[in-house]
Amino acid sequence: MLRPKSWLPLLVAVLLPGAWAADFTPAPQPFRQETARHFALSVVPEATPVQLIECPPGGPPRAFAGGQWYEFQADRWVSNASLRTSAEDRFTFPSREGQRLEAPLPWGEVRQILRAGPTNWVAGARACCIVPENGPVSTLTLPEGVWLRQVAVSPKGVLHAATSRGLLTPEGTNWQPVRIEDEGGRAWAVGEVPGVAFDSMGRLWFATKAGVGCQTPEGWRFYEGKDGLPWNDFTGMAAGVDGEVWFATRLGVIRFDGANWHYRQGPRWLPHDHVVQLAVDEKGTAWCGTAAGIGCLERRPMTLAEKAEFYEQEIELHIKRTPFGYVAEAPLRRRADKTSADPQDSDNDGLWTAMYGAGECFAYGATRDAKAKERARQAFEALRFLQKVTQGGAHQPPKGYVARTIRPVEWPDPNIGRLEADRRHQQEDALWKVYEPRWPRSADGKWYWKSDTSSDELDGHYFFYPLYYDLCADTEAERERVREVVRDLTDHLLAHRFVLIDHDGLPTRWAIYGPQYLNRDPAWWPERGLKSLSILSYLAVAGHITGDARYAAAARELCEREGYAQNAMHPKVQHGPGSGNQSDDEMAFMCFYTLLRYSQDEPLKSLIRYSFFRYWLNEQPEMNPFFNFAYAAHNLKASLPSVFGAFSGAPPAGWLEDALETLRGFPLDRLNWPHQNSHRLDLVALPLVQALDLESAGREPPRGHRVNGKVLPVENRHFNHWNTDPWRLDYGGNGDELAAGTVFLLPYYMGLYHGFIEKPGS
Repeated sequence: MLRPKSWLPLLVAVLLPGAWAADFTPAPQPFRQETARHFALSVVPEATPVQLIECPPGGPPRAFAGGQWYEFQADRWVSNASLRTSAEDRFTFPSREGQRLEAPLPWGEVRQILRAGPTNWVAGARACCIVPENGPVSTLTLPEGVWLRQVAVSPKGVLHAATSRGLLTPEGTNWQPVRIEDEGGRAWAVGEVPGVAFDSMGRLWFATKAGVGCQTPEGWRFYEGKDGLPWNDFTGMAAGVDGEVWFATRLGVIRFDGANWHYRQGPRWLPHDHVVQLAVDEKGTAWCGTAAGIGCLERRPMTLAEKAEFYEQEIELHIKRTPFGYVAEAPLRRRADKTSADPQDSDNDGLWTAMYGAGECFAYGATRDAKAKERARQAFEALRFLQKVTQGGAHQPPKGYVARTIRPVEWPDPNIGRLEADRRHQQEDALWKVYEPRWPRSADGKWYWKSDTSSDELDGHYFFYPLYYDLCADTEAERERVREVVRDLTDHLLAHRFVLIDHDGLPTRWAIYGPQYLNRDPAWWPERGLKSLSILSYLAVAGHITGDARYAAAARELCEREGYAQNAMHPKVQHGPGSGNQSDDEMAFMCFYTLLRYSQDEPLKSLIRYSFFRYWLNEQPEMNPFFNFAYAAHNLKASLPSVFGAFSGAPPAGWLEDALETLRGFPLDRLNWPHQNSHRLDLVALPLVQALDLESAGREPPRGHRVNGKVLPVENRHFNHWNTDPWRLDYGGNGDELAAGTVFLLPYYMGLYHGFIEKPGS
């Protein structure tokens, strides 16, 4: 560490976390939470495509499939037998009120029914039949060789036809093209036009392979991939509420709200990606007729607090494992059936449970909700047991060692075949340990506990313990239990030169923090910065909880003699946004937050604030609410030093909006459904230097971001934890695993605690 006098220019004054919240805290207003439902028509095989779907004003949604009409009644689709067609050359359909109407059918399959006042327009492949509620039926036939795709009627009653040869309108018995040019003189809508509609504001829209156009009072406005349009293989479109426009494609649906494009694809959102037709009801719910049934995309009012409670109940019912309540994810015995959840141990149960427990600590600190305190207490006991279970058995590591996880001995022995697997692993990772048992038994014979504990685990433990100590441990007895755990673990690290020693007497593969490795072993240089940040945060926590000056002294020695403060200025080897290991990001933000909250070394904290600033700028495009809130909690009003003078460490405008957009966007459905995005038009591939790192070299999975510079919205991704690469474009899965809502709960409760989100009822 630098001598005190040389640190003086770096000292800064920073407000306590949360002290400035009233300046910008948003009210806890309900937002529109999107959910999806899938329906198979009862008497039609699920794979039978839906031919027509509509939402007549004041009536229930209707669908035509397999030659039959269906109506949505009492939360299910039922067949309407009274609308069976009487002749092969006629098409029977319901009026607005459900009465029987008929249209001649000399021109192929019906593709659309459009209602305009008392007039019904029945569009087929080659013509459009005009069927008044009362009056004669007439037909408008398209020119030879022109195929009809969709029709729309303007507020003045003018028919517009999207056809294979452009956007047309009738003039007497002839059809005239709608002339559309952009500012560059390019002619639009002269070829294939799959969709046309008038929105609720009376504006004309059309959809083509080239993009989407809208006729505004100021002139035509065009949208392409560079403008945020996600996809262009259109099959039709429909007007929504409040000026929204929806687009059906052969690979999902798109909603445009006037500012943002929202893309929905994959089984989380639709029964099938090929959307034949869609309709939007008066509430804004979209009904999608697909090649495998009907999908419903609905948005209902919900608060963030209500969303949090939904995830809390899922965790209690389906996720928590063992009597200690470990929180990770749960495989399902039956696909998409959460009641069949079968939670198993994971490699990082300690980390995931710690992050869940940290969220509950913030929740209790913000709301004083007794349920949150009890959940935090259970998390503490679960983490404490990971330390206690390792002691007293036949394979005992030194005191203070924590296991990764546990599993009951009634389950299959996890050591069988493990040694061979370790030898194979060592061929790819020369530092991987080959030893046995990797899963020793506890002294009481009830548990297997997993050894070779990683730095991920310790980062989680040290993130959770001080929050529990400060916010939830209300009695001296509770606080002493926390002191004991933290003291034993930290003393273990001090006694063994800052490494975690396993039951084989050797360091674990990843829990390496000593300068003999980080500063003097070339194999460990990529870990130097993050591991230095980690151990400094651990020592700050131990000093805060125990009051023992030994830990601050150890931190000073690491900084002054071994340069750990300078090491921590560069916690991650990276080449710009999207590069490097994403697990490192999750760990780094926990350690940054913890070190700045609990260290008493102001010169060190001044450097760390600057390091945090540089790190967060790299992560800003990820719209990660945990990262944004953790950073803002310490740097929102910080003044950061540089050789050119102090500057503000405040995050640039938009950080709070990004965090809230992600929290609101999280699907309630946390099943591991696949998502496909690499085909999208609104994406930019990462440059090679950012797309590849030391771990992914030689592999080039699709990675990139939207044209606005930010990663894909959470609605288009699936991840269990914040260590998942947000720059990935495609995601696997098949709905056979339920992820915990911790990724929402931790940042939401952190935002409440620090005042970035207004508390419910305040």
